[in-house]
Amino acid sequence: MTKLLFQALHRPDRSPSQRYRFDQFLPYLNAAGVGVEYSYLISEQADKYFYSSGFYLKKMGLLAKSMLTRLNEWRRAKNYDVCLIQRESFMLGTSIFERAMGRNTRTIFDFDDAIWQTVVSEGNKALSFLKNGKKTEEIIRASGEIWAGNEYLADYARQFNPNTQIIPTVVDTNFYKAVAKSYEKAQICIGWSGSFSTVAHFEHILPALLALKQKYGDRICFKLIGDANYRQTELSLQGIAWQKNTEIEELAGIDIGIMPLPDDEWTRGKCGLKSLVYMSSFIPTVVSPVGVNARIVQDNENGFWATTKEEWVEKISILVENPQIRTRLAQAARQTVEQMYSVEAWQETVLQRILGTKN
Repeated sequence: MTKLLFQALHRPDRSPSQRYRFDQFLPYLNAAGVGVEYSYLISEQADKYFYSSGFYLKKMGLLAKSMLTRLNEWRRAKNYDVCLIQRESFMLGTSIFERAMGRNTRTIFDFDDAIWQTVVSEGNKALSFLKNGKKTEEIIRASGEIWAGNEYLADYARQFNPNTQIIPTVVDTNFYKAVAKSYEKAQICIGWSGSFSTVAHFEHILPALLALKQKYGDRICFKLIGDANYRQTELSLQGIAWQKNTEIEELAGIDIGIMPLPDDEWTRGKCGLKSLVYMSSFIPTVVSPVGVNARIVQDNENGFWATTKEEWVEKISILVENPQIRTRLAQAARQTVEQMYSVEAWQETVLQRILGTKN
């Protein structure tokens, strides 16, 4: 049996990055005889204070406990065939734990954002001096193999480690699938799904959405999944919280999915998860053609591109007024995901990479 140590910060099903880049593959890995030890540092209880302001004594205690966990795993490193590190092993700026594991067992480093940029949560601004802008580079240099979520991230990684592979973020097409709906609805719902930290991306095209509301009135409505505190009165919009047990039901109410993004270094590193969720769910999608979005979505083939306010209004208007186009794009989008961005399409590659048998 191949023994795999998976190192990450969050418990299973907490972090989207872990959920979509590793957790989804667990049943397949277990069935293939891979023994997985899932090691995380931030428990559900610790999660309540770690990203909040203050609580410095509790945070110090968590850091000490986390250091002991990683030291213990380093001492046992040779008991594992491979260690898969998702984004980082430890929450501070040091890369000592990742480098230590790399000296004692085969390591794979997986990342899906431009994490070489130093980003600090609002609750930990006072501790920003503990971050290290070179940490990602140091981990990449020390790792045996790199999994990058897209070409932009891979280009960065290859500067420091030529053994870099693109493993895209994928979705489970058995979970995200068509829910019976009518494409001939009287009121069309334009929807966005994300998190409170990315609501600014939704607001990036607020002028276009306001123009659409003025154009169509009650013929359209808006849904925002991911931040229950968000409110936009001019759109008659009250955000709702993301919940796994209601996600499919909420997505089923969306007729047009949108993924607007500004064009910057951080967004060019994103892996298109939002668009993949829409597309797998048979939701016609309009995206900013930034980074991997321009690869996932082909304009007027399996979705639409929009850059300017005028383009957003134009493309969404086409979908509002033409149910047959919504149907065509939704079906093509689902096919794209099944063939290129699904768990089923990538599970064998992930397994063989872990086993170290795929060149």
